[in-house]
Amino acid sequence: MVDETENTAVEPEAVVEEKPSNIGKVEWMDLTVPDAGHLRNFYTSVVGWSSNDVDMGSYSDFNLNLPGTEDSIAGVCHARVSNSAIPSQWLIYVRVESVAASAEQCKKMGGEVLDGPRRMGGSYFCVIKDPAGAVMALLSD
Repeated sequence: MVDETENTAVEPEAVVEEKPSNIGKVEWMDLTVPDAGHLRNFYTSVVGWSSNDVDMGSYSDFNLNLPGTEDSIAGVCHARVSNSAIPSQWLIYVRVESVAASAEQCKKMGGEVLDGPRRMGGSYFCVIKDPAGAVMALLSD
């Protein structure tokens, strides 16, 4: 590019592409209950979702999919083993920068850590309860 007023070369500004941050994004939701098979059948009948099994070794949890697709949007899990402390309610999973730091901040702000922090798959995870009693899960790399 040439600056016509001084007839000198001007370098174009570098274009910096930033990756969008997933911090704060709701990434998943699931329901952990004593009998996941029964609730899977309930939601596939009431809502119209389809489902597929998720092998957990000696039992299966379930992904719930948009009707007519394999696009998973939620899960139904048995309240067993590491999930036994998770409350029976729909639980959203929100991405944070650090599960450990967010769990500590939760406690400082009058909340409670119900489960974790711990590893879950390839991520860190915990379940928190806010001072009003609402529950959510936090997730980080």
